[in-house]
Amino acid sequence: MKLYTLQEVAKILKVSEKSVYRYIKSGKLKATKIGQWRIKEEDLNKLIN
Repeated sequence: MKLYTLQEVAKILKVSEKSVYRYIKSGKLKATKIGQWRIKEEDLNKLIN
């Protein structure tokens, strides 16, 4: 299982880190805070599709 950082997800989605943070806060994107935010590959794929 691959985990992405907030920065990596921002690059993949071509949006700002702030936007990714908003997706997490609004519930659009599931993330876990392990020191910093981590996003599972499967959760990122759900958002993209």
